Amino acid sequence: MRVLLLSQFHAPVIGGEERHVTSLGEALAERGHEVAVATQRHPRRPDDHVEGGVAIHGLRGTMQRSAALFSDDERRHAPPFPDPELTLNLARLVREFRPDVVHAHNWLLHSYLPLRQFNDAAFVVTLHDYGLVCARKTLMRGPEPCPGPSPMRCFPCASQHYGKAVGSLTYAANTVSSRIERRLADRFIAVSRAVAEKCGLPGGRTPYEILPTFIPDAVGDLDPSPDPRVALLPDDGYLLYVGDLNRNKGVSVLLKAYASLGDAPPLVMIGRRCADMPDELPPNVTVFESWPHAAVMHAWSRCLFGIAPSVWPEACGTIVMEAHAVGRPMIASDIGGLSDLVDPGKTGLLVPAGDDVALADAMSTMIQDPTRRETMALACRARAELFMAKTIVPRIERIYDELVPRPTPRAECQLSPVGT
Repeated sequence: MRVLLLSQFHAPVIGGEERHVTSLGEALAERGHEVAVATQRHPRRPDDHVEGGVAIHGLRGTMQRSAALFSDDERRHAPPFPDPELTLNLARLVREFRPDVVHAHNWLLHSYLPLRQFNDAAFVVTLHDYGLVCARKTLMRGPEPCPGPSPMRCFPCASQHYGKAVGSLTYAANTVSSRIERRLADRFIAVSRAVAEKCGLPGGRTPYEILPTFIPDAVGDLDPSPDPRVALLPDDGYLLYVGDLNRNKGVSVLLKAYASLGDAPPLVMIGRRCADMPDELPPNVTVFESWPHAAVMHAWSRCLFGIAPSVWPEACGTIVMEAHAVGRPMIASDIGGLSDLVDPGKTGLLVPAGDDVALADAMSTMIQDPTRRETMALACRARAELFMAKTIVPRIERIYDELVPRPTPRAECQLSPVGT
């Protein structure tokens, strides 16, 4: 079957969502499907090329031309409404590729919506965040999780985040586009129970399934000649945080909890330093920025356990899956999709989001109980199987099969003997 994946970003712009789209495309191609990815054009990547058996098409958009509209020049997001140029370029690609399935993964789908009624491809949407109901996609209102969408909350929140003019337009456009999206999608895939519930999928008109993002089957196979940066890690037996270094990810909570432990193993933090990252760090904390994924996997394999202290309702949390794949338990906030991934008491511990005292207690418990960590390690590797491509991709294929009608084989003409 021909599958067209829609993703506003692709390599060299890489995050968890982009890595998922890349892995899905390559896994589908390996299973015999013809796969293409439609993404926004990037100056450091050819517009049309092939990676891992998948055709990548970089499309130019009108909004993308104005750098002044974006705070991050590397990530010029697709708008929450149809971009005229993107829509025209998508129309050309759909006409040439003739997909059986269009599988969208973020706001690039808004530029596809005007084309939906003109082709009979099945339309599947994976919700990686809360963008269906939240113009900021995070479902955060200031420093606290938002209780839910409403004009009285969403309009000022979007205006504060994007600026009054852009925020007003973003909120209004996203509200309208989301209603159209709910009507035109054939199937939603939510990456966690939290995303499904917060986006109002239960009881809605569009069928949905909850499928986490997945990790490659061989993600735990470590490179025998690792990146030289791996040598900078402390001796085996440190604590590890991986992710953006910002307030929503709970970095301030983690540092406060760690500082209260006293004589604890080193804390290693790997991620992109953000503006709200604390300037001062407790003793024995080391920060590494922008490590390649293979080096991060080595870091996971050498730590005692990992920590995911998010204070926002994180949609999924691929880092938990990756840590489990190399047998490392996790301490995570009991919020959003993280609670779907950690089996409390078996593959890690869950703590209330934002509670540095509870986090410190959990860290101390794990540090002082090596036997429990060893037992958890076995359970982690077994649980990681649930989140691997070999488990998740066939479930996505089944969704495609349910939505794409197969041609009925032509019955052979049966000739009856003469005289009967």
